[in-house]
Amino acid sequence: MAAWKLPLIVLALALPVVAAFLAGAFLVGGPALGFVAGALAVFALLVVAARQRPRRAIGVEPGGDGAVRRALVVAACPIEGPGAVAAVARELEAEPGAAAPEVRVLAPASIGFLDRWASDVEGARRRAQERLVASVAALAAGGVEAEARVGDEDVVQAVEDQLESYPADEVILVSAREDEAGGTAADELRGRLRPRFRHLQM
Repeated sequence: MAAWKLPLIVLALALPVVAAFLAGAFLVGGPALGFVAGALAVFALLVVAARQRPRRAIGVEPGGDGAVRRALVVAACPIEGPGAVAAVARELEAEPGAAAPEVRVLAPASIGFLDRWASDVEGARRRAQERLVASVAALAAGGVEAEARVGDEDVVQAVEDQLESYPADEVILVSAREDEAGGTAADELRGRLRPRFRHLQM
């Protein structure tokens, strides 16, 4: 969770309690109304706290034992234009005499407000799949062969999930310059990832 969200959550929980006490003092319900509101607020706070992920380190340290180099490319936006493809290819370029790295492209399933409200995640997964197909095809045309996966809507969670089964030595996040969520995810990944991390803004 972003640091600025916690004060807002606390404020959102505290305001109903204060309002209930004031309403009880001047209208009906008295202290009992405030007690009920307080209990509900505490319950909501416990639910929020229980849902938070521990901020532990993610992934493993890059190996120096001559093993195959693995890279996880996170496509928070499509990797289609020549500039984007060239930038990713430069990051993945192998040293002279070294084998080309194994590459996996991950597209988080961005779920919109209306989709979440309607509990419709299929549309988000379909859009992520389309973004994956376009990105992998563009990278292949640029000389980068990769496999593809659709991940969680939360970029950090998606990366964490992938690294449990795909021990990458490096993670490259590709996001749009105007994507604030991509910048927030990059900040958290930079602080938590054990593999090397780079953030490319297109």
